[in-house]
Amino acid sequence: MLLNLLNKLSKKIAIDLGTATVIIYESDKGIVLQEPSFVALDKDTKKIIAVGEEARRMLGRTPANIEVIRPLKDGVIANFEVAEMMLKSFLKKVGVKSRFIKPLIMVCIPVGVTGVESRAVLEAAVQVGARKAFLIEEPVAAAIGAGLQIEKPEGNMIIDIGGGTTEIAVLSLGGIVVGKSIRVGGDKFDEALVRYVREHYNLVIGEATAEEIKLSIGSADPNFSAQFEVKGRDLMTGLPRHIELTAEETYTAFKELLDNIAQAARRVLEQTPPELSADIVEKGIILTGGGSLLKGLDKFISQRTEVGAFVTDDPLVCVAEGTGQALNEIDKISNVLSTGDQSILS
Repeated sequence: MLLNLLNKLSKKIAIDLGTATVIIYESDKGIVLQEPSFVALDKDTKKIIAVGEEARRMLGRTPANIEVIRPLKDGVIANFEVAEMMLKSFLKKVGVKSRFIKPLIMVCIPVGVTGVESRAVLEAAVQVGARKAFLIEEPVAAAIGAGLQIEKPEGNMIIDIGGGTTEIAVLSLGGIVVGKSIRVGGDKFDEALVRYVREHYNLVIGEATAEEIKLSIGSADPNFSAQFEVKGRDLMTGLPRHIELTAEETYTAFKELLDNIAQAARRVLEQTPPELSADIVEKGIILTGGGSLLKGLDKFISQRTEVGAFVTDDPLVCVAEGTGQALNEIDKISNVLSTGDQSILS
């Protein structure tokens, strides 16, 4: 009785703890925060200088005593202490307090994370004030957020391209039938651009510039035409210089990574039961995550898999919204939750 009352009174907080972006969804309010996963620390005192967008703007522009850290890597926590500080700061920003009735928190995780990595995420949720913490796998959350009826005995295929990983899964009857996670995401695309510009133009650029290029003219379509002025430091002279980079060149830089995603999608399709394969051919492949916004990616995936692909509405917040919906319906899906205070929804 008391437990049911606490559940009703507790705030329900869903967190898409992404390598590139943290998105917080609050029950009855929707998305309440969307910030880059960056923390600026004073190296001497270890105190936080800035978090989120403010910290991201400091990247590559800080004095020696300030360090800009990304506490998540490849979709999991790489620096527990800093990740905890970041989450506490974000939750405080959206007015979530745990002094009296602690909130219920659900966090999404990549497919196939280790038990240690899962426990690290759960522990972080508890440390920032959760009364009870749950985990949900990203493809499941993305499918729910995309409006798919995953509880039905029908095949649905989703590709979620985040900052650190790409999650590929075929779902049916509320669970993952075939799933694969590869460590290819937005960060790798940025790194590919940095490497390409360095090798072809002897020009050094930073992460922020690479992401700006990706968002402006980055393409998975070799026929897309656009240009972008890139400014950086000449590798030979050490002096500032600028070049004109084309969208076709970004495709060249991304080609290997795009092939990796397509090959992983094909492997998942090859392992999918025939009955579910028929459903996927009929419905197509759903693309979500920030990486799905890369120009021409849906066409690229379609060509490589021979199955239609399309980008869902609001791909950036799809996972967070799906996580929030799952948490709101926690009683209905309790049959797929493990027991205890630290539970995993798969």
